[in-house]
Amino acid sequence: MLSRLSLASLIAAAVLVPAFTSAAEADPSSPSLETITVSARPALSDAFTEVGALTTLSGELVEGLAPVHGQELFVRVPGAWVSRGSGQEHLMALRSPVLAGPGACGAFLLLEDGIPLRPAGFCNVNNLFEMNLAQAAGVEVLRGPGSALYGGTALFGAVNVFTPAPAADLAAPEGMIQAELGPWSYGGLQGQVAAPLGEERILATFDVVDTDGWQDDTGFRHRKGSLRAQGQRGAWRHDFQLSGASLDQNTGGYVVGEEAFADATLRNTNPNPEAYREAYALRASLGLERDLPSGAVLGLTPYARRSEMEFLQHFLPGKPLEENGQDSVGVIARLTQAGERWRGAVGVQLEWADTWLTQRQDGPTVGSAFLVATRPEGQHYDYAVESTLAAAFYDVSLDLSPRLTLVHSARLEQLRYDYDNRMLAGNTRDDGTACGFGGCNYSRPEDRNDRFTDQAGRLGVVYGLSAHSQLALTASAGFRAPQSTELYRLQSGQTVADLRSEFVRSFELAYGFARDGFTLSLTAFDQRAEDQVLRDAEGFNISAGKTDSDGVEGQLSYAIYPTLTVAGQVTYARHRYAFSRALGRGEAIQEGDDVDTAPRWLGSAQLRWTPSDALSVELENVTMGDYYMDAGNTARYDGHRVWNLRGRYALSDQLTVALRILNLADERYAERADLAFGNERYFVGQPQRAHLSVRYDF
Repeated sequence: MLSRLSLASLIAAAVLVPAFTSAAEADPSSPSLETITVSARPALSDAFTEVGALTTLSGELVEGLAPVHGQELFVRVPGAWVSRGSGQEHLMALRSPVLAGPGACGAFLLLEDGIPLRPAGFCNVNNLFEMNLAQAAGVEVLRGPGSALYGGTALFGAVNVFTPAPAADLAAPEGMIQAELGPWSYGGLQGQVAAPLGEERILATFDVVDTDGWQDDTGFRHRKGSLRAQGQRGAWRHDFQLSGASLDQNTGGYVVGEEAFADATLRNTNPNPEAYREAYALRASLGLERDLPSGAVLGLTPYARRSEMEFLQHFLPGKPLEENGQDSVGVIARLTQAGERWRGAVGVQLEWADTWLTQRQDGPTVGSAFLVATRPEGQHYDYAVESTLAAAFYDVSLDLSPRLTLVHSARLEQLRYDYDNRMLAGNTRDDGTACGFGGCNYSRPEDRNDRFTDQAGRLGVVYGLSAHSQLALTASAGFRAPQSTELYRLQSGQTVADLRSEFVRSFELAYGFARDGFTLSLTAFDQRAEDQVLRDAEGFNISAGKTDSDGVEGQLSYAIYPTLTVAGQVTYARHRYAFSRALGRGEAIQEGDDVDTAPRWLGSAQLRWTPSDALSVELENVTMGDYYMDAGNTARYDGHRVWNLRGRYALSDQLTVALRILNLADERYAERADLAFGNERYFVGQPQRAHLSVRYDF
């Protein structure tokens, strides 16, 4: 446990701070409590009424943070933890523990301008690196079940990243270019240009980062970019978008040993210099919208996506190489209309995807006789999955009185898999010979079809207490179908994974207040997750997990003086196992124990000084509470506090310099800690580092 409260905890605890729809990152002199709306193409229309724990991070905030990694951005969101791995890798938590495993990423829906980043059932736990966060025009983070609005993968929440769009009144070319330098041969170059082109308005961005990495052999090269074109042809407004990203990374592994993150020698080492990850992703969409004679608005958004990735699984015995990819197309159709006292939307989503995965091991496994025998060299998996998704949804809000609004949403979704095993079925070697000790670890099912049909809903009321405050009560349910890797990438001789969709139900009570430069948002929640996929003591994937979560989340912003603002966000939550079961490797779950990698306290605080329009300085504290490193609750990480300092100065209307010093006090800490094979393992937090950037606007 932390020995004393940090600045973040003091600010938050003083007002019990946890969160409702947040305007804390907006101008504190003009706070707003208006209901936030989200659409599949927000540049064209707003479709959904949102009540609950939604935090919006403005484009100005993103620009000021200049995040190299998503972790630097999501510390501004209560209830969220993006756990930084090596390079651009990460694991995510949204009102949940940090989830790991082949299907963990299926619990969080990542969207770009309202379009899912990946097809349903084919997620990537490191998917944030496919988004251009550093140049985002804004980021919305919904905590809690969002399946009724966004789709099945929004089990614990959703992240919607807005790409920059050209201004509606753009009359002449404009843009910017920015160069950045940092330690360990860090170099970054960003650019953005917008221009009118006939009847169209276009905007293009790029972001390039190269670094050698601060640990041995951990450099990466990250490229991201986007292109948007907007305009109107006849009755139709259109918004075309093309975006992509590539990553070439030398990956660092866990540093192993008791508190190895604090060891001056160990913390700089990379136990897996051979590890790497190479990936790219490309996405295109076209938002079409027109007004109908009835007063309704019709929206159509077809989209297409492609991605490929290969990476060495250095964390597994034998270190097999995985390669995977997907091609997918889909469309979202939506009809929205508003009356004097009501607003509504109804729509459908259709999606088709062709996905594939292979895994091979080029050399013999090193280790015990059991590991050597059960994890042979050669091909382990080679399969393809064709999936189809069909969903129908609606959302409606009704003003029962000038102060009271009722909100209701529902979604019905069916996901089908057609699995094609392109190898020998069973748990033999790739030549059909048997492994010792009962068979090879890797098991391949026969060809099969699977179908999952699920429903989600939410019901909420919003009551305006005054012109400056409101109260909201929401009940919601979410789901996620099993991921393809959970169904078809089996182990230990399992021939069929008879899995069910995971399900979450949640209740929230939220309060929001904004007046005279002070904004406060609080949310209390109670949440249960059922049928969670886990690997039992036999190594089988089963639907048997249950967890209970409850807590409070909060966010505030206060303009102490016109030039001085304090802000903070904090979470206190308890995530507990609601079942007992023996797991593999001798680990056991006991009902009532804390879920591992689930700190009860998370928080951050910022003190921002803006003595003039040209100068701004911000001091930030990020606090992580203690948490258990294993399901058995036998080992604990004590938590940490990290300080960051950021400053920006405009030399002229066109030229700006910025300096940020991260981990100002050079704290030795772990980004993530766990216990495996009886050993403490850590992803080590980066030491003190300074980044200097120069920006030119034209």
